[in-house]
Amino acid sequence: MAVILDITISLDGFVTGPNAGPDNGLGDDGLPLHEWAIGDRTPEDVEVLATLTAATGAVVMGRHTFDVVDAPDGWNDERHYGADQGDEPPPCFVVTHHAPARVRLTDRMTIVTTGLRDALDQAVAVAGDKDVFIMGGGELGGSALRDGVVDRLHLHVAPLLLGAGTPLFVGTRQTLRLDESATVITRNAAHLFYDVL
Repeated sequence: MAVILDITISLDGFVTGPNAGPDNGLGDDGLPLHEWAIGDRTPEDVEVLATLTAATGAVVMGRHTFDVVDAPDGWNDERHYGADQGDEPPPCFVVTHHAPARVRLTDRMTIVTTGLRDALDQAVAVAGDKDVFIMGGGELGGSALRDGVVDRLHLHVAPLLLGAGTPLFVGTRQTLRLDESATVITRNAAHLFYDVL
C-alpha cells in the first residue's frame, strides 16, 4: 500500500486552465489535459489508466475537486473514478475546512474537516492492500508533498501549454528528490512515475 499523488498537468505546470470552478472544472481550454484518459486514447494510455484504477483502494481529494465532481454535471453512475474500467467507484475522502451544505454523492464521499492526515488515515483504513490516490488541484497536492505523506508521484504531462490556470506545486517550498520508477510516452501524455525519496 502506498499514498500516491496522481495528477495530469500541462507542459507549463498547470492542472487546469484559467477560470476553473464547479461549472468549468478544468478551466478554459483545460479539457485537452485529459485526452489520455477520456479522449482519443492510445492502447498505452488505456493500459496506464486501467493499471492505476485497479490499484486504487481509496481516493483523497480537496474541496475544489469535490465541488466539480459532486456538481449536477459531475460524476454519476456512468462517469466516475474507475467507470471506464467497469469498476465500482472507490471510497472518496474530501479534505475541507467547512463541510458542504449538501452532498449529492453521499454513498461515495466522506467529508473530513480535521485535515489531510485524518483523511489519509481513514482512506488507508478502507483501502486494504491497495493504494490511496490523492487527486485534484495544487493546494492539496502541495500540502501532501510538504507534509511528507506522499510515497509516489505520478505525473501525466499533456503536450499542452495553457499559459495560466491552477499551478500544481502550490506552497511546496522545499527540495524533494525523486527516483524514476517508470515512464510511458504516448501522443497524449508523458506518464512519469516516481518514488519520493
